[in-house]
Amino acid sequence: MPRNRTKGRILVATPVLSDPNFDRTLVFMLEDNDDGSLGVVLNNPSDTTVGATVPELAWIAGADDPVFVGGPVSPEVALAIAECPGECAGFTPVVHDIGTLDLSEGEASSVDIGRGRLYSGYSGWAPGQLQAELDAGAWFVVDLHPDDAFMAETVGLWERVLRRQRGEIAWFANYPIAPEVN
Repeated sequence: MPRNRTKGRILVATPVLSDPNFDRTLVFMLEDNDDGSLGVVLNNPSDTTVGATVPELAWIAGADDPVFVGGPVSPEVALAIAECPGECAGFTPVVHDIGTLDLSEGEASSVDIGRGRLYSGYSGWAPGQLQAELDAGAWFVVDLHPDDAFMAETVGLWERVLRRQRGEIAWFANYPIAPEVN
């Protein structure tokens, strides 16, 4: 696999993936290099709001917006992704106008972002680990649509992303939650 093949794209969990942390998840890949890979789960909102947890960061995502669970790695770490159509202090682009935001950069007055989302933790892979999972068929790699990263309604997002794909991948949108029951 060429380096950074997944950066800026979405990993879509397939039914082959047996890890319950990633059942029907979409992982927006922020980095993929020789040191490993890192991303955040797009469709796993927590029951906690930004305002209740980190009100000082409500300028990124609204106070009533959920903090999303980015993955099982380092849940005490806060990450932010944002859409920045122009120059934004502390912004590192990943794809389109979407990237990561340095949370130490300041307040809304100094960082002019469009949409934003806060994450607790992230999804990470050691060198070679993600490639092994890709080789085993655990993930589809698809292009990110900018709205995917900020979709307010995340229920059914896995199916919607699969449904818009071409070819056989789209069929997986109809995969039953409990195939053994069908």
